[in-house]
Amino acid sequence: MRHTYLLSLGLLLALTENTLMQTTCGYGYGIKKGKCVDENECESIPNICGENATCFNTIGSYYCQCRGGFTPTHNFTQTDAIKCQDINECTNGLADCGSNAECVNSEGGYYCTCKSGYISSNGKEIFNARQGVQCIDRNECDDLSFCGKHATCHNTPGTFYCTCDAGFRLKSGKSNFTDTNELCESVCEIDKSVCGEGVCKNSKDGYECVCSSGFTNYSHKQMKCTDRNECDDPSFCGKNATCHNTAGGFYCICDAGFRLKSGKSNFTDTNELCENRNECDDPSFCGKNATCHNTAGGFYCICDAGFRLKSGKSNFTDTNELCKSVCEIDKSICGGGVCKNSKDGYECTCRSGFTNYGHKQMKCTEFNYDTLLRQNEASQAPPELISLMNNICLLLNGSVSKEPLKQGDGEKFLEAFLSALDDLLSCDFSGDNAKVSAMFSIVESMLKLIGPLLSKSQTRRTNQKTDVEMLVKRGSSPPEGYFMMNISGAQLTSHWDTATGNNHLGFTTAALLSYKNLEKSLNSYFNNLEREENQTFKINSKVVTATVSNKETEKLNNPVNLTFSHLTKMNEKHICVFWNHSLEGGAWSTTGCTTVSSSADQTVCSCFHLSSFAVLMALYDIGDVFELRLVTLVGLPLSLLCLFICIVTFYFVRSIQSTRNTIHLHLCISLFIGYFVFLVGITRTENKVGCSVVAGILHYFFLASFCWMCLEGVQLFRMVVLVFNTTLRPIHMFAAGYGVPAVIVAISATVNSSGYGTKNHCWLNIEDGFIWSFYGPVCVIIIVNVFFFLITIWKLAEKFSSLNPDFDSLRKIKAFTVTAIAQLCILGIMWVFGCFQFNENTLAMSYIFTILSSLQGVLMFILHCWLSKPVREEYAKFVSCICVPQKRKYTEFSSNQTSKSQASKSVQHTGESHI
Repeated sequence: MRHTYLLSLGLLLALTENTLMQTTCGYGYGIKKGKCVDENECESIPNICGENATCFNTIGSYYCQCRGGFTPTHNFTQTDAIKCQDINECTNGLADCGSNAECVNSEGGYYCTCKSGYISSNGKEIFNARQGVQCIDRNECDDLSFCGKHATCHNTPGTFYCTCDAGFRLKSGKSNFTDTNELCESVCEIDKSVCGEGVCKNSKDGYECVCSSGFTNYSHKQMKCTDRNECDDPSFCGKNATCHNTAGGFYCICDAGFRLKSGKSNFTDTNELCENRNECDDPSFCGKNATCHNTAGGFYCICDAGFRLKSGKSNFTDTNELCKSVCEIDKSICGGGVCKNSKDGYECTCRSGFTNYGHKQMKCTEFNYDTLLRQNEASQAPPELISLMNNICLLLNGSVSKEPLKQGDGEKFLEAFLSALDDLLSCDFSGDNAKVSAMFSIVESMLKLIGPLLSKSQTRRTNQKTDVEMLVKRGSSPPEGYFMMNISGAQLTSHWDTATGNNHLGFTTAALLSYKNLEKSLNSYFNNLEREENQTFKINSKVVTATVSNKETEKLNNPVNLTFSHLTKMNEKHICVFWNHSLEGGAWSTTGCTTVSSSADQTVCSCFHLSSFAVLMALYDIGDVFELRLVTLVGLPLSLLCLFICIVTFYFVRSIQSTRNTIHLHLCISLFIGYFVFLVGITRTENKVGCSVVAGILHYFFLASFCWMCLEGVQLFRMVVLVFNTTLRPIHMFAAGYGVPAVIVAISATVNSSGYGTKNHCWLNIEDGFIWSFYGPVCVIIIVNVFFFLITIWKLAEKFSSLNPDFDSLRKIKAFTVTAIAQLCILGIMWVFGCFQFNENTLAMSYIFTILSSLQGVLMFILHCWLSKPVREEYAKFVSCICVPQKRKYTEFSSNQTSKSQASKSVQHTGESHI
């Protein structure tokens, strides 16, 4: 039962399940014949996926997928509510059309087209790059008529442009075009003004402009014709004419003062010439009392002499102006005189006490000559110059007893003045300062008087004792600027204002006069100058006098500059001085003068007054140096002792006596006396006459020593050249040794006795060159001696080289010659330094001279006594006679007598002693 129940229950369940299955199926399935089968949604549901999509059925389902070229790319169903949208391959980089092509998007894809100006390689308008198609340039210019007539096509990548041919252009004015509907038309038609003032014509080159007369396009045929400016050429119209350009033409007009022969006002024929118009052909053109002066293209008028314009102009061209008499226009033109018309214009007749210095058209100024004459007469000026000054003053004052001044009188007065001044300067001014002051005073006055009388603006004169330069400037107004005057040894620079002063007299003068040798006479008068210890002064420039017409020259507003050349080129201190008349009759002073600069060659002075000037050189005396005194006091006595021994030896020792030793004897005597006088009297200057005598003695005996030395050279020459009679006669030797110096000293004393003795030493004056009365003969003697020595040495050399030379005799002469040359060198060199012994600032030379002179006697003793063997033998005999006992002395004396006898024989044989 139970089993049956269970079986029934199972059967019931099976039937229930089958019934359920037959009534419902799952999603995507349908019942067919009572069975669930797959349902194809893609067919059963229209457009289930939407547009541009494809439906794909699956068992129990389906899915949608967008076609190619649409998005999205994943699967979807209707329930996703997705619509397929087109993909733009042209914007997202999926398309590949290549270069020169454009991408065109389409539904679900794209296609390519070539850009304008390009065509595809397969000839189709639409293509795909994957087809291997390329866009290539399209040459529009393959069609020759593409741009139309009178145009040229120009192809470019992807396009083209057209340009009009030469002579054609577009109406729009564009230079090129791409619109083939535009046309190129002739330039001559489009632009009527293209040729300007010319005719436009078509040509093979396009067009050309043919210019009208007076116009040009400068050979550029397609350039606009413009006016040709004939006036660009300055000479186009010729000389003295001005060119005026017009449109297409020109015309010429003569310059002012010129005209055409034809009388026309202008011309175009360039062969016509403008000629000068002489306005002065009409004598009355400038009016009365005026002269017409024609110039190239003009004229001017000048008033005749004695007439002038009221306006003050020197010339005029306005013929309405009138020239009137100077005497009417300027009542004061003659100053202190009367103005009168004359054939030369006008002249001033000066009243008494006034002068115009001989220049008739110069203002008459007051002239007080009485005061001038009294001043110079009181100063004891020379009568000749006073008389000359008086004559000039009478003429200047207008005295009726004298002839009036004439042109050239100033030059005559200057010559007479300089001649009289030369005579005055021949006198000695030393020690008479009043005479110097008088001379300077009248020189200044005469230069001021003569200056205005000179006819030339610059006058230079050179006389025996003076040089002068004078300047004069005349005019109604004072001169301006600087002036400079140069004379030998001096230069003056100043301003004309300084020379004129506050009162212009119608003239301004300046003068500079140089005295050639006056400085020697004025080398004193230094008492008022401040000086240092042992300081002395010496004038080291020419003395000059400077004057100007300015009456107030004692204190000038501006200084004058004077440049002096030094007489002696030395780097010493130099001082600028002037002659001060008020200092104890006159003396040198530095007041108002300063030294601007100084060198070895020149000194520049600046002074605030005018007078006579010079430059002083400050010197420092060499003091009485103890060392020099010691050398002199010790050396000269030693030298005198040696010379005394030489004199005794040459005079008393008979065994060595000969012509040559006679010469040595008198040479030593001359040197002995000269050095002795030098030692005791060279500085004894307190007695001027005694000092001159000492200087004369020294002059004589030092010359004598050189003469005797020269005789030794002559003697040696005779010994070598002559075979017989080689000795000199004593009378001839004395005449040459003592007579020649006597003649030289006598002539020197006669010519210049003041040359013996100086301020510090009793010797010959160095400053005036008198020292050459000693050094001149000395130089001649040395030259003669050298000549004889050269001949002697030459002859000795010949004899030494002969076949049978006498060697003993020749060696002796050779030794004599060497000794004589050494003596000449010593004596000559000593006096070379002696030349500077008595000069300033030569302390070193003084030492050398003093030492050499101190050794002179010692050297003479050594050369002629000590080095001589016979002399030494005689000295040995003398010493042995004093020191050896009597008996032995007798034996030796006998022996010595024998030796002496032999030596005497030798001397008698040769005529000379041995060395």
